[in-house]
Amino acid sequence: MEGDECGGFPPEPSEGSSQRGSVASSVTRAQDVLVYLVGDSAVHLCVEGVACVSVQELGRSVREALHIPDSAMDAFAFWLCSPLLELQLKPKHQPYKLCRQWQDLLYRFTEASEEDISQDEPCLQYRRNVFYPKSKELQIEDEGVLRLLYDEARVNILAGRFPCDPETWTGLGALSFAMELGVGLDDQKATAALREKKLISFLPAHVSGGGGGLFSTLRGKGGRQAGLEHNLLEEYRKISTLGSTPPEPTQHLRQYLSTCHSLPYYGCAFFSGEIDKPAQGILHRAGRKAVNVGISLEGVYVMDIKEKHVLLGLRFSELSWDHSYPEGEGDSHILWLEFDGEEAGTPVNKLLKIYSKQAELMSGLIEFCVELQSAGEGGAATETDNDVSLSHQPAGQAGNSDRGRGGRRGKLRRQSSVVCSRVHTLNTISYVDNGKEIKRLKPKRAASFFTRQAQPPTYSSVQVEQG
Repeated sequence: MEGDECGGFPPEPSEGSSQRGSVASSVTRAQDVLVYLVGDSAVHLCVEGVACVSVQELGRSVREALHIPDSAMDAFAFWLCSPLLELQLKPKHQPYKLCRQWQDLLYRFTEASEEDISQDEPCLQYRRNVFYPKSKELQIEDEGVLRLLYDEARVNILAGRFPCDPETWTGLGALSFAMELGVGLDDQKATAALREKKLISFLPAHVSGGGGGLFSTLRGKGGRQAGLEHNLLEEYRKISTLGSTPPEPTQHLRQYLSTCHSLPYYGCAFFSGEIDKPAQGILHRAGRKAVNVGISLEGVYVMDIKEKHVLLGLRFSELSWDHSYPEGEGDSHILWLEFDGEEAGTPVNKLLKIYSKQAELMSGLIEFCVELQSAGEGGAATETDNDVSLSHQPAGQAGNSDRGRGGRRGKLRRQSSVVCSRVHTLNTISYVDNGKEIKRLKPKRAASFFTRQAQPPTYSSVQVEQG
């Protein structure tokens, strides 16, 4: 994410005279620059003084090439991306210089091996701006802009980065099929077209068998594929019979994006990390689980990379956070998330530890988003949009800013949906009001993390079932 939110990128390393000469020569020469879009395409630019050109200057050229109207200019941002790290850049950043620092950034923010770091190379990508509210996105009418947003959302769905339930990914797959092949195909032609394109073009890889995992292990060679084909074609038939007239060019694009908006992590920046597994077996052996951490204008979402479901979803009003640096050799950077919970009927605070070298980036992004909300700039992005998290509203109107420790609360509401939090599966630290546990575990830390919350406090309790 944006490095300046957490103290900035590291200073540019000192360079020898030969490197300075290279930079000087690139100041005057016109050079080809490829700006990649999410998908297989790229924008080809010829840029003079590429070593000193800023993101803001590049943006004007890219928007002109893609015919993006001024009304949607804030919808996209430049990112430096590789399989090891993704960073959204600010308008003042100079991509060329940051590319020269890429190895330093990888050492700082990833656990990659020296060999992997030496071989990694970033690309400059033009994609959705994490600070662009979904409410503004719904107002976009330009077909080209909607197509760019659709392409990115589709890639995230197919890659399993946006966990969703079967009815959701089936409906989205049918919409993609309709946009690619058109509506109104008879059953025979639709089936033939689907088999030619293959399911992996329309359904998430972990579902269709393209990415391995549980689904591909358990499915029969023919039975499960046939079932997936049948369900997708059924949804396609529904789309084809909805109207007698051909759909508007943007109708299916809007429908696809609207469905994605119902997923709470749409528009997130994603970070990699690990959490502790609960101790299991007689020997109480434990380990760590790889997770994706999504952070948006609305909240934080921790997702199981392997199982493709949400482990914890919290709006900013439901959490407090902190970032701790390693205290000794072998220690990790940790992002701490604190939220309401219950142990044996007693209301407690729960702490989740996320181990990640990107904890500094995550903490900086959370702080910036909370500040946006406090200033009212992120207000349009805090609408519910049918999101599913631990809580979206206070359990009661009274005592919103009070933790409510004196009263007994019901059990947390559980759902089977993949977008629902699974707090009961997390290995968390629990403590009560006086914070003694925290002081014992983290002597240098204050009694509560809630000092990090924006003032006045906007904390709200988790949603409960009364009983």
